[in-house]
Amino acid sequence: MRFFDIIVIAVGLALDALAVTLGCAASGQARGPRAAFRLSFHFGLFQFLMPVVGWAVGTEVARLVSTWDHWIAFALLTFVGLRMVRAGLHLDTQNSSDDPSRGLKLMMLAVATSIDALAVGFSLAMLRVSIWYPSAIIGLVTLAISVIGFQFGTRLGTRFGKRMEIAGGVILILIGLRIITSHLPV
Repeated sequence: MRFFDIIVIAVGLALDALAVTLGCAASGQARGPRAAFRLSFHFGLFQFLMPVVGWAVGTEVARLVSTWDHWIAFALLTFVGLRMVRAGLHLDTQNSSDDPSRGLKLMMLAVATSIDALAVGFSLAMLRVSIWYPSAIIGLVTLAISVIGFQFGTRLGTRFGKRMEIAGGVILILIGLRIITSHLPV
């Protein structure tokens, strides 16, 4: 597989992570360099690991999982998105448990944004392509794009406050809906 092809795949896979980091930073729920590191690191790590897992599992399980993987991603993104919208509509202050760069929320976002990478791993297994190099590139590109998204989101959040929290939640829900609609029969 050519380097250019891997970069195109990596950027495509990183777009969900970009939208999530942008929304999390703009909403003000994730603040500071530690939150940026946690989100970017975990998104990059999961984008690296999911193709490896998909590749290792192979084509037999791919057929079973592919029928409902998009529903898992949709459910996770919608759950987190609805919580962000709800928090944005309330005027009370946030507590630390609302930080999407920690705990279960972080894991749910990392899994939801990397489910597509699992399918890429399945595809690479069917093509008999070595997985380590493409996975490393995918993970590094996702990490870098997530850092950029976080920085840009922080700038937006200081200008627009609670509205960005609501927008971030809506973006997550829309990503989930895009995933569902892309799997509907034509």
